[in-house]
This record gives sequence, C-alpha cells and structure tokens, in this order.
Amino acid sequence: MAAITIHGVTKQFGTQHVLDNVSLELNSNETVGLIGTNGSGKTTLFRIIAGELLPDQGSATRSKNLDVGFLRQDPDIELNRTLRAEVADAFTDLLVMEDQLHDLSSRMGEVEGDQLTELMDRYDRINARFIAAGGQTFETRLNEILGGLGFQPQEYEQPMRELSGGQRCRAALAKLLLTDRSFLLLDEPTNHLDIDAVRWLEKFLAGHRGGAVVVSHDRYLLDRMCDRIIEIEYRRVFSYPGNYSNFVQIKGNRELTQQRLFVQDKAFIEKERAFIAKHLAGQRSAEAKGRRKRLERRLRDGEFTTDTARKNNAVKLGFGPAQEGTGSIIRFDDLAMSFGDKELFSGLNVRVQAGQRLGITGPNGTGKTTLLRLLCGDLKPVAGSISCDAKLTLSYYAQTDDTVVADRSVLDEIRQVMPEISEESARSYLGQFLFSGDDVFKPLGALSGGEQSRVRLAKLILTPADVLILDEPTNHLDIPSREVLEDALLDYRGTVVVVSHDRYFLDRIVDRLLVMRRGSNELYDGNYSYYVEQIEHKRSVRESGSVANASGKGKKRSTGHGKPRSAPSPYDHMSVEEIESLMIERETELATLQDRFGDAEIYKDPALLAELRDQVDELEVEIASIDAAWQQRADA
Repeated sequence: MAAITIHGVTKQFGTQHVLDNVSLELNSNETVGLIGTNGSGKTTLFRIIAGELLPDQGSATRSKNLDVGFLRQDPDIELNRTLRAEVADAFTDLLVMEDQLHDLSSRMGEVEGDQLTELMDRYDRINARFIAAGGQTFETRLNEILGGLGFQPQEYEQPMRELSGGQRCRAALAKLLLTDRSFLLLDEPTNHLDIDAVRWLEKFLAGHRGGAVVVSHDRYLLDRMCDRIIEIEYRRVFSYPGNYSNFVQIKGNRELTQQRLFVQDKAFIEKERAFIAKHLAGQRSAEAKGRRKRLERRLRDGEFTTDTARKNNAVKLGFGPAQEGTGSIIRFDDLAMSFGDKELFSGLNVRVQAGQRLGITGPNGTGKTTLLRLLCGDLKPVAGSISCDAKLTLSYYAQTDDTVVADRSVLDEIRQVMPEISEESARSYLGQFLFSGDDVFKPLGALSGGEQSRVRLAKLILTPADVLILDEPTNHLDIPSREVLEDALLDYRGTVVVVSHDRYFLDRIVDRLLVMRRGSNELYDGNYSYYVEQIEHKRSVRESGSVANASGKGKKRSTGHGKPRSAPSPYDHMSVEEIESLMIERETELATLQDRFGDAEIYKDPALLAELRDQVDELEVEIASIDAAWQQRADA
C-alpha cells in the first residue's frame, strides 16, 4: 500500500498553470528523486503533500499514522535561541520528561512511605517512556548530527540570529533529521553543505527507516541514493525506475523513440490525407470516406504521436575564443594565508598548465574562495607567492556580487558590460538565459538567487577571457542549465580554475583536483571519481601492509618512534557500502530493542530488564565502532 497517494491534482496561481492532473504514488520503502527545471512545481507539489497547500482539483492522501517531515528551502527559525537550543527543540517531549524525572527525583528525597512509593511508581513509568523514546542517547545524536552537518562545537551556543543563512538552513536540516520522521520531504537538502557534509547526509539517509522524496540538483546524490526518479515536465509527472544515470538513459531512449514515431506517424497522416483529398469526389469516394472516418477516430483516440520530443528551455551558453598560452601559466609557490591567528593553508605548491581545468574542493573554511581571491589579486598572501601569465586576461565569477545596483534592470546590466549592443540584440541574448518579455526590465534587487546567478553568467560570457576563475558556478542552477554550462566549459579552449562541491560537475569538467582540508592539501591528476579511486587504493595498500606486518614471524621490537600500530579492525575487509548496510542492520536491531522498554512487563523482572539494558549497551558500542570505521574509510 502506498504511503502517499496523489490523484488528479491540478494547481495554478493566477494565470500560471503549475500542475495539471498529476497522479502519483510514493512508497514508504523507497527514496525518490524529484527533479525538474526551476519553477516547474517541485516545491508546490511538496507543499500539497505536506498539507500546507490545497490543490484546485484532485486529492493528496497519506496512510494512517504516517509522520511526514518537511524541509523547506526557507525554514522557520527562532532567531533568539542558540543553535543547540533550536535543534534540541526536536526533542521537546524528551526534554519535558527529563525535567519531570529531575523533579520527581528531588521530591523523593523529601518524602517516605506511601508518598515515596507513589513517586517511585511515577518515576518508573516516565523513565520507561523516556528510555523507549531514546532519552539516553539524544544528546549523543544531537552532537553527531550537528558535527556531521559541519558545525563546530564553538558554534553550538551562538544565537541563531548571528548565523548565516546557509547555517540556519543546516540547523533546520539537523532539527528535522533528529525528529526521526517516517517519511521525509527534503527540498534541496544539500544546499549550503560542503562535500564532507553531503557524504555524511548520504550515509544518514542510507540508514533512514522509512520513505523519502528528495528535490535536488546534486546528480551524484541522486545516483547514489535514489530508487526512482520522478520528473515534473510541462505540468505533468513522469516516473523512471532506478537512479539519475538510469533516468538519463531511459529518457534519452524515449525521446529518440518519440521522435522516430513522430516522423513515421506524420508521414502516414499526410499520405492518408492526400489520398482522401484526391479521391473524395471520384470513383473511390466510398473508400476515401472510410479512410477519413478511421483517421479521425484514430486521431481522436490518441493513437498517433503528434508531438515531437520537446527539449527544456535550458540556458544556452558558449564562451568566446581564448588564448591558450603555453607552459605553466599559474604558479603557487609555498603559498600561505591566514586571518589573524587563524591559518587557512600553508606550503601550497601548484602549477597550472595552459588549457588545464583545475578543480578545487574540500570542506568549508579551508580557504578555497580565499585562494581564488589571491589569484585575482584581491588579497595578498602572508607568505609565498602566486603569479599568473601577464599576457592572459582573467575573468572571475564570484559566489556573490556586492557591487549589484539594486534598481538597475537586467537589460541595463548587460549593456554595462557591452555598451555597443543594441536593445534588440541584448534581449535576444538574455532570452538564452530564460529572461523573456518584461523579465529583462526587472530590477536586479528583485531577482532570486538563481536569476542573479544567470545574470552574472551572462556577463561573464560577454567578457573575453583567457582564464576563467569560477567560484561555485552551478549554485542556483537547475540540472538542465548545469549540463549546458558543463558542455560550454568542455568546448572552452582556455584555462579554468573552479571551486565546486558539485561532484558530478567535477567528474565531467576537471582534469586535476586540489583537495583542501584543514592542515593538508593534496593534488590529484584526475577528476573526482579518480580522487575517490586513489584514496580507496591508498587505504587498501595501508591495510595490506598492516596485515603483512601482523603476520610476520619472530618477535616484534619497538623502535621507540611513531605511534603504536592499532589492532586490525573487523571491518577492514568490508567496503564502504557493506559497512553502511551493517550500520543499517544494527540500528534496526537497536530500535527493536529500545521499543521493548515501553513494555510494562519488562519492569516486573529485574533480571530481564538488566539483560535488555546490557544488549542495548553492547549494540550502541558496536554501532559507534561501525560508525568510526565508516568515518575513517570516508575520510581516507
């Protein structure tokens, strides 16, 4: 039975038709990726499922007792609370019970006799519910999730109003994940997450016991997590089995088939109409009338493919010609940067050859954007040097633009870059970036983040450059626009230096990858998948060396140097996916055991209660060990 059923849903806002007769079933045992161009209706569908918005026609029903959690792109946050207090609000019931237990414990020391017995009984009942609901582990879970999403311990007591918009969105995600809802609606959950936090979220979702629908432009996540892809296109929904790569293949084949059928059916219809027109008044009139009747019936019943495969109106990009240069055109020599006593990186040595595409990735706070600003000359290093071939021109795409003139129109902004362009040509050019009609007259201050990104990309392309320096260029772009940007960059003959957390983008675009981490930086001669292969290879070599050393004959002698070798882990022979599966299995067992604390009969047998607690303790220790093994493997 479906957990959520959407039947015949239609929704429009004013004259804008968003969803048209949409029917869909969502199951509690699958993770679904929901994709579509920006503005196609993904968030609208989420709000209808969550019960926040009523459809104009049709219905959205949920199975009995289904607990739905909804992560919005603009979450409702209490700004006067600290980060820890806001996220801990997910445990309101537990916190109330904890206060009750403290109160009862204090009162038991002040009474005796029947009053004491009554208080002890109440304490036992509340404590049983407290334990069954996870009361003994919620602090650990809270710290685990905050840490996994990239928060530092010193940020836990900061007021929410002091945090950035991205940090607030991460706090809302942490709060939702802690509520342990049976069905999750996640609207762009990887926005504002760095590459490590995204990998952590994937692990968390792999262990989620329930259904989930994820709206995301992160194609790598959609590949790893999704059992099914649902696309909203032209106000309808289309379901595809498997992950994102499977969706691309199936949809491509369907479009080719549709195009062939369109050509074939069009030729047949034209041939039939020509015969009918020729013989309708002649000797074969009866045959012509019969053919006309059959043709009209078949057209009415939709037996022909009368539409060609339609392509989304994605941004069409094309960078201008560039000098390719020769040799090493960018050089970082023993580069170091810090702000005050906070060191971002040091001893960084990199050479970028002409025509190369260097990707830069890593956790937030490691200095990736700072490195780009050093390259552009906006900042000066504290040590070392950075240089770029003076004959080559640079063009910098920043994540934000502080120089935006809020009341300047989109059209005027483009003409600032190229004053000689006519209004007609400028409007035609902006049409390639989805600005059509009166959209070109919108003031920049009224644009969404995605629209402002498209304006800045339009300006970047109009600016001739031999070296493109790009800071998160795919942020705010939908999947079709990302793919067209990628195609344009692959055709670009100049040099590219790009910071990105988009693993799919890094796989397609870069031929070298600089991974920046706190205290270390490593350069790989390949894309993101090559980097993953290399860290897995290093781990295998390290582990095989450990096995060889452990199996060596003779008495081991300590040299007194280095750290003692740790004992082999029971998870060393397992892959990351196998470790994740074991984690899910053990967490399921733990949940089953914790449910037994809600059984009143357990408390009548002290030995049985003690045994149950021992089993829970052992499982929690094992789960912590498995998690540590996964973390070590993921960070290797």
